[in-house]
This record gives sequence, C-alpha cells and structure tokens, in this order.
Amino acid sequence: MILKLKQTPGIYVVGFMGAGKSTVGRHLAHRLGWSFFDTDEEIVAAEKTSIAQIFAQRGEAEFRRIETKVLGQHAHWIDRGRPAVLALGGGAFTIPANRELVADHGISVWLDCPFATVQRRVAQATHRPLARDPDAFAALYHDRRACYQLADVRVPVESDDPEVTVAAILAHPCFR
Repeated sequence: MILKLKQTPGIYVVGFMGAGKSTVGRHLAHRLGWSFFDTDEEIVAAEKTSIAQIFAQRGEAEFRRIETKVLGQHAHWIDRGRPAVLALGGGAFTIPANRELVADHGISVWLDCPFATVQRRVAQATHRPLARDPDAFAALYHDRRACYQLADVRVPVESDDPEVTVAAILAHPCFR
C-alpha cells in the first residue's frame, strides 16, 4: 500500500449516481476492516430530511455546502488515524475544494460505470432530483466525467456484483 494511504487512511469512492459507490464502498470497507460512511446518508441523518427535499426547499448550493461540511468532518477523522472508506455523492467530486480535501486526506477511486448501466440503475428512482429529466441526466453524466477523471484511481465497473469491482480496486498497484 502506498505511503499516502498509510499516513491518511482514507479511500474516497467517487463517480456518477448509480455507479455503485455505496454498495462497493461498503464491501471494500468490510474487506479492509475499515469503517464505511456514505456522505448522502450522513446528510439525510443530520438534516432529518431527504436530499430531494433539501434540493427542493433550500437549493443545490445549500446541499453542496452541507456535503462539503460532512466531507471535511470525515477527512479530519481520517487525518486523526481513523481508517475509512467514504462513498461521496455524485456531485461532491465536481467541487474543486472537495477534490483538494480528498487529495490531502487519502486516495480517490472513480467507479467508471457505463451510462447505460447507471441509466438502468436509476430509472425507477424518484429520490434523485438530478435524474428526473432524461436529457439533463445524460448531459450531467458526460459533463461530470471530466472531474471524475481527476481521481487517483479509475476502476471500470463491468459487473453488478460489487465483489468484482472491489477485487478490481484492490488489484490496482496503489493498493498492493
């Protein structure tokens, strides 16, 4: 394992909605014996409302502010030696300050999931405010890829089995 992970034991799973960040992150954390946190779940618990309601009532900018705060809290804990895998919301890594925070406190892993797969996975989801308009959803997917490409590690998602993706992550040279 690279020195950076030994100094700041944080793995930040990034990618588009429906890429499998939460599921893969849980499996990865279990395999490593580390804690797992999902920033979206943390926000819902802290705010006592859904992400869709935050978007509708307070707007995306306020949601992003809360998201950055939650991410910063976890980065601080990781910096203090609390190993963790974090699944970030789909837009978190598009914010330059968040990317810098992640880069300073661990390794970012991009789950590069094909558009057809994420489209299938979120097709019936009513809780995803940015997935409601199919054209905007497709444009958002393509726009965000430029940010996701800045991650330390790119792992193609080639299966719906999270263990296949976890194995691909752990096979990457930075985790050996």
